[in-house]
Amino acid sequence: MFTPEEITRFNQDGYLIVRQLAPRELCARMTAYAEEALTHEPGAALGMVEYEADLHYPGAPPAREAPGGRTVRRLLQVYARHALFRDWAAAPAITARLTQLLGPVLMLSQAHHNSLMTKQPCYSSDTLWHQDIRYWSFEKPELISVWLALGAEREDNGALKLIPVSHKMEFAPERFDSAAFFRTDLPENQALIATARLAELEPGDVVFFHCRTLHAAGRNQTAHTKFSLVFTYHGADNHPLPGTRSTSLPEIVIPRAKLDSSRAKHGTIRAFR
Repeated sequence: MFTPEEITRFNQDGYLIVRQLAPRELCARMTAYAEEALTHEPGAALGMVEYEADLHYPGAPPAREAPGGRTVRRLLQVYARHALFRDWAAAPAITARLTQLLGPVLMLSQAHHNSLMTKQPCYSSDTLWHQDIRYWSFEKPELISVWLALGAEREDNGALKLIPVSHKMEFAPERFDSAAFFRTDLPENQALIATARLAELEPGDVVFFHCRTLHAAGRNQTAHTKFSLVFTYHGADNHPLPGTRSTSLPEIVIPRAKLDSSRAKHGTIRAFR
């Protein structure tokens, strides 16, 4: 469970890092799955991978036919791929904490995130500053993503950067570009970006972050692929809007976590309230 102090910190900053939440052995098994998938899957399963070349982010190959054009950015639909990922998505280590923030019934979105990020050397791209909620359509901006580092994450291999307190801020539309990225050419945006923090992680570390928290990541400048797993959750009382991408895949009801006596000690203090 989160302590009251941790919940206060999450509500204040819009994210929280929990160290060594996943066993190293589990991280190794997930990494082995990803390495096997990268060897055999690209091009074989339509819609199950996302290529760097398809997004045209800075640093990505210009097309699939260009050098590095078949570099995979992430493996999609991981919840449906293997019990490894389904078990982690419902693990009490994360779901007990999420119920404190989102309420007793959790929903996992299969339409957003639900992926294993494979930031590879040479042709990985920059992910520019953005808020996830700008791409999602829900009744309320009350979603939390859970990012699991499967290996070490540092600035040189594209670790997450987050801007604390940004989830509480209201931004005029013109502070974002046409692709919904936070503009870096505006002095007011530059001042905010200067407050960003780098999330340096070890295998098994987890970042919980709010869907309105501004975040970004650089490209991988090392010789080794960086693997990360990310799922997104919301409460059962927060519905995706009909006819949007957020309803393109069925949501998963996460079984209610078996909470220990610490629930009685710490209570449930919902975020966003």
